[in-house]
Amino acid sequence: MRILAIDHGTKRMGIAMSDELGVIAQPLEFILAEPFAEFLSRLREIIRDQQVELILVGMPRNMDGSYGPAALKVQEFIAVLKASVTIPIKPIDERLTSVQAHRLLSEAEVRGRQRKGKVDKSAAAVLLQGYLDGLAG
Repeated sequence: MRILAIDHGTKRMGIAMSDELGVIAQPLEFILAEPFAEFLSRLREIIRDQQVELILVGMPRNMDGSYGPAALKVQEFIAVLKASVTIPIKPIDERLTSVQAHRLLSEAEVRGRQRKGKVDKSAAAVLLQGYLDGLAG
């Protein structure tokens, strides 16, 4: 089963994809958040081409577990997404995924402009890998 993860952002949406066995998450790309119609068109293309069966969307939470203003935006995004695609969509806690993505990119010595787009898709991959590891465990 192929699973796609989205790291929601106001400028860019990071996209990651599982392998066919659902064991390994890989950063795929980032898609500009606006214009939204173009984002949706590219997302549908990926879903179709990769035969995605589940979408995970990172849900931002505060460190104490509460939801802040960013979570409201993601909830609105999920509602629009559910009206636009036919496969299941599941929100998943994304606390510290961007921090982990920055750390991984630093360890790989990715700097400056190269890092900008990679952080989004890497954060989506961290999110997805955590989900896949939870299924295996």
